[in-house]
Amino acid sequence: MTQRAAAGHFEGAWEDLRKLGGFIRRDFLVLISYRVGFLSDWFNLLVQVLILYFVGRLIDPSTLPEYGGTQPSYVEFAAVGIAVGSLVQANLARVMAAIRSEQLMGTLEMVFLTPTAPTTVLLGSVVYDLIYVPIRTVIFLVLLTVLLDLGFSFTAVGPLVLVLLAFIPFLWGLSLIGAGSMLTFRRGGGVAGIVGLVLVVASGSYFPISVLPSWLQSFAEANPVTVAVDGVREALLGTASASDAISDATTILPYAVVALAVGLVALRLALHRERRRGTLGTY
Repeated sequence: MTQRAAAGHFEGAWEDLRKLGGFIRRDFLVLISYRVGFLSDWFNLLVQVLILYFVGRLIDPSTLPEYGGTQPSYVEFAAVGIAVGSLVQANLARVMAAIRSEQLMGTLEMVFLTPTAPTTVLLGSVVYDLIYVPIRTVIFLVLLTVLLDLGFSFTAVGPLVLVLLAFIPFLWGLSLIGAGSMLTFRRGGGVAGIVGLVLVVASGSYFPISVLPSWLQSFAEANPVTVAVDGVREALLGTASASDAISDATTILPYAVVALAVGLVALRLALHRERRRGTLGTY
């Protein structure tokens, strides 16, 4: 009986995972249906880099940290920060937008009443971005390398992937926490957005953390986004080795575990509360 129950549980989990393909197909169709939004996304990224390019001409590169004994330009330094920062904000924004959209259309309660597990529904809401955003980030950095003659090196693919594999579960945990706040407070996504913005700004994405006040430097050094940004910079601008990437991944993983655990608990509590009160579909 126990074996049958385990087999049934495994089969149910496998059926849930198979549904992710439907979510990917849906989001892809939405993307190609709204081409202006797709193009504006790329345009905004390029405008940010263009602004940073001119701002960088006012900044002495010697004030920036070295990577692998090489002094990067400000554009190289900040472009990596933009890429990782967009990864953070895109994951948070996508989950918030998915929950809010279902609320406004009045379909949220029906979605969560289907046999699909709530975590599968939320994962399906972001799985397309978990695939698209990293690909977009790589294409974005390659284009910058070609157009602006930046000194990015794409030889340390292994260390780069290892850092991102440890970092993405942390982002997923933040997304679950944001989803729980959205279900509970309806417009709680604004709080999650602020948290994401604070993590990005206090990560050395746009400027070295050494320019921050001493009390804020302590927070920035403990910030997992800082570790991820530095790890990606070491891979693209320095001479990152497997041991460096393992060290960064080991530092990020405890944050990822805590974020995932808190996110799962927050989501389950929010769903239980809204179902008990009969307000799951209220917006």
